[in-house]
Amino acid sequence: MGKSSILCCAVIALAAPAYAQVELKTYADSNGYIDVQKLTCAQLANTFQEDADYLTAWYSGWYNGLAKKHMMEVDRAKALEHEVIVHCKANRDKKVIEAIDVVFKAYRAEKGIKMKQ
Repeated sequence: MGKSSILCCAVIALAAPAYAQVELKTYADSNGYIDVQKLTCAQLANTFQEDADYLTAWYSGWYNGLAKKHMMEVDRAKALEHEVIVHCKANRDKKVIEAIDVVFKAYRAEKGIKMKQ
């Protein structure tokens, strides 16, 4: 490997901020509960991928429960879950529930889905 390749790799490594990944339970209170309405995108982005996937699947179930919906389209759920995680990585100062709102509104707008008032 030449000097320019090593220099290029070093620049890339230093350019991207490094965040330590932690287990989701790191954000739990002393009783083991996570306040999902206060969880930040930074916290979601700092968890291991499987924890982020698990948490976004939980949020999906929570929102569907609130809407009294009992059906799930797996491919759409996975795609929206991915979009929420990507949005959170780019907007670390937001709450996860805010990211969900942004992603779902964008999805509905793209698909022409109107919400009942």
